[in-house]
Amino acid sequence: MKKILISTILALFVLSGCAGEEKKVLKVFNWGAYIDETVIAEFEDLYDVRVIYDNYDSNELMYTKIQSGEYYDILVPTDHMVERLIAEDYLQPLDLSKLSNLGNLYPDLLNRSFDPNNTYSIPYFWGNIGIIYNKNTVDVADLENEGWMVLNNPKYADRIYIYDSARDAFMVAQKALGYSVNSTDEAQIEAAFELLKEINETTRPIYIDETIIDNMITEQKDLAVDFSGDAAYIISQNENLSFFVPEEGTNIWMDSMIIPKNAKEVDLAHKWIDFMMDNEVALKNTIYVGYTSPNISAFETVTGPGGDYEGNIAYQPRMDNPNDEVYKYDDALKEIITDKWTRVKAQ
Repeated sequence: MKKILISTILALFVLSGCAGEEKKVLKVFNWGAYIDETVIAEFEDLYDVRVIYDNYDSNELMYTKIQSGEYYDILVPTDHMVERLIAEDYLQPLDLSKLSNLGNLYPDLLNRSFDPNNTYSIPYFWGNIGIIYNKNTVDVADLENEGWMVLNNPKYADRIYIYDSARDAFMVAQKALGYSVNSTDEAQIEAAFELLKEINETTRPIYIDETIIDNMITEQKDLAVDFSGDAAYIISQNENLSFFVPEEGTNIWMDSMIIPKNAKEVDLAHKWIDFMMDNEVALKNTIYVGYTSPNISAFETVTGPGGDYEGNIAYQPRMDNPNDEVYKYDDALKEIITDKWTRVKAQ
């Protein structure tokens, strides 16, 4: 009887102690609308933790918050921002031995120039930039013959959206002129600036934010410069639309998961990264978000027979065009381009 009583008291003590313990908290800072929220709940249940999930809408906003001293355990910046954070010593190296699902990713998407050997980052989603077009109102021959210069064709005046991003807008002009997206040559930058001003005057495009998605689904314009992930979703919602990437080249981008130096839950952050690379989690996430997964199984499932993105050209970014480039981190170049882009829009 004493043993039973003592056991009961000990059990109650343990339970009361457990009840008093606070759950570990993982703080994640990611782009808006960039995750299936059921995945967050699954992670919380699996590890009995709480996830605080905040959003940003630009790499610069994320950087400003980190620079101010705000702490997060996981960030998901774009390649050139990863490069900057590495250079400025904001990140800690990953323990790859804790990432058992790393083999689930395409090898070609690892060991990229902005982070050799994936010392600091693991791919989350990736893609490129191209032109969404209405197959019923746009002549494909114009796209094939003119490439990015189709945006300067008077035939399409008042029928164009351009996603409002200085770096991406200048990429369009630089590639149209045969330049590198990372050129710091003053004459080339000025030539790209002049071309953007000419496009602005000739076709009067609308510079737009994420509302580009709904607007293109409802066919409010005939052409739109946008990310492949947005294009994949748009095309899945409207069969009249397709996606074209000019042969002159484009930007290949990658958003990656990283752990800042001031993270408080480093082990849990590794668990999050590994969880996001799980085949089933990656599949659920890419179906919901619409952007291209680096996960082999998820990619093959959604692009295979009966998959959500079967035959969807935008979901399958090309990797074999030597004219395609990754943006390099260059703060001085960014300031110059941002100033000139503001002047283009102010015309």
